[in-house]
Amino acid sequence: MTNNYTALYYHLVFSTKGRIAYLSPQIEHRVWSYVGGVAKTHGVSPLQIGGCYDHIHALVSAPATLSLSQIVQRLKGESSKWIHETFPELHEFAWQQGYGAFTVSKSLLPAVTQYILEQRL
Repeated sequence: MTNNYTALYYHLVFSTKGRIAYLSPQIEHRVWSYVGGVAKTHGVSPLQIGGCYDHIHALVSAPATLSLSQIVQRLKGESSKWIHETFPELHEFAWQQGYGAFTVSKSLLPAVTQYILEQRL
């Protein structure tokens, strides 16, 4: 039996529909935490989640068993449903179609983490 080792790091970026500023400072930390929880539920390790008013950045470590599109679909779909249930005033909230995804080498994880942390600054 062979052993497999993968180290897949992705920097994911996706925006709110129409780039509307739905993600206010009052709710952003709850949204980031929820997205991290969704990731964990599906076997994806959230390394850093953040963003600002109209978009989100997620630095994740992913298993080889999940495709990139599956990961993003789950993060966007489940977080959108939760936002609608938790914040009824955001009934028009939606994520924009599409996303950006970038592979990250292990040596650059600290720099990407810092970049995400500075999004609101």
